[in-house]
Amino acid sequence: MLYGIAILIGLVEGLTEFIPVSSTGHMIIVGHLIGFTGERADAFEVFIQLGAILAVVGLYRQRFMALIPGRAPAHPQGFSGWRGLGLLAATSAPALVLGKLAHHAIKEHLFSPLTVAVGLAVGGIGLILIETLKPRARVTDLDGITMREAVWVGLFQCLSLWPGMSRSGSTIIGGMLAGADRKTTAEYSFLAAVPIMFAATGYDLYKSRHFLHASDAPLFALGFLVSLVSAWFAIRFFIGFLGKHTLKGFGWYRLALAAFTWWYFSR
Repeated sequence: MLYGIAILIGLVEGLTEFIPVSSTGHMIIVGHLIGFTGERADAFEVFIQLGAILAVVGLYRQRFMALIPGRAPAHPQGFSGWRGLGLLAATSAPALVLGKLAHHAIKEHLFSPLTVAVGLAVGGIGLILIETLKPRARVTDLDGITMREAVWVGLFQCLSLWPGMSRSGSTIIGGMLAGADRKTTAEYSFLAAVPIMFAATGYDLYKSRHFLHASDAPLFALGFLVSLVSAWFAIRFFIGFLGKHTLKGFGWYRLALAAFTWWYFSR
């Protein structure tokens, strides 16, 4: 039964990490529905996020290789080398600082289904509004990202510290408000996820090290693999989806899930 739970949570993580519906929120809801909670469950959910991160690194490996200083990038003034690293640093810094300062309070007060429902609803309304307002897009590819867009994405990424808001959803809204189109913002959101998620998962795993045992290794490995594979397909699907559709559908889905979550867990 534990292996079945590992597969289920791995699928939830992989399929929702990079689309704007909140993977953390979904794992909290599913975990409470099936009784998979507690410190070891939290550590498992944190660990399998590394699988989703690896999917991004694999799919965008050429972009990440171009970030290595000294290589000869195709776009010297684009998203590469020291410039690209500087953009990622500017995006990552606000959430890293705020997350470190508020880590205990977030874990203590915000990791419940009802707080997730609030985050889902607020983020869902945000997605619907951003698509209704349709800000004019000035940036249409990753190499056009400037420090302005990077900072906006970084500030909005802080909203994702509230479980249910969604890191992907928050950063896409921030990027679109700054003037990037939705596809470019989504791809930049994927790349910006790597440093912030590595830092966050590493810190959480360190804090949870006392709850980890060697006997958990097969379970964690299975969840990691399922998360990696499902995230790989989810990213490819999402990029294709954005070429033909808006984000409003995700907004309405979030509102429906928020309503169900609030009803179910407030009884």
